[in-house]
Amino acid sequence: MRLISALTAVAVLWACRPAPEPSARTSGAVPAGAAVVDSAIAREEALRRFRQEIPPVDTLTGGADSRDALVRQFVAAVETADTGALRRLLMTRQEFAWIYYPDNPQGLPPYDLSPGLLWFLLDNRGAIGLSHLMQERVGTPLQYVQYQCDSLPSVEGENRVWGPCVMARRQAGGDLLLERLFGPILERRGRFKFVNYANKLD
Repeated sequence: MRLISALTAVAVLWACRPAPEPSARTSGAVPAGAAVVDSAIAREEALRRFRQEIPPVDTLTGGADSRDALVRQFVAAVETADTGALRRLLMTRQEFAWIYYPDNPQGLPPYDLSPGLLWFLLDNRGAIGLSHLMQERVGTPLQYVQYQCDSLPSVEGENRVWGPCVMARRQAGGDLLLERLFGPILERRGRFKFVNYANKLD
């Protein structure tokens, strides 16, 4: 609920400011519907516009076949500085549009975040988290011991969303350090991917 409240507050603030200028990250082009709030547009129409030129999909591609396997792949990718693998473990824009958003509470009443805004918030926070992960943890042994997520997932249609999750790492002196190194885990039809890499390193 804290995340939903925070996202809602950001949505209100974002709606009251001018549309942002294109950034270097978008190479001068702002994706259709990205970070735009228009209360006059029905949810169905906003989603239709967001999905333009995004092919339909109903299953996750890549990722892992279990939560444990997903976390192990994450640990291996961080320790070997395999940024390509880290990106392959993430939910894509296509999967967000067709799988994640339709049943996510933040896109439904009373929150009603548009798909463009919710994707912007998730992607932007995840990009910041990945940048900090690269600076602080990538390429070094994590001394991973175990991880733990909330015992019950958020049930969203066919999706199960697990989180928050924390990872236990062994420090040099033998003590365990608990860190949140990745964001929620999306489960659908036996496949698992990270929603993003939002973490507590920032």
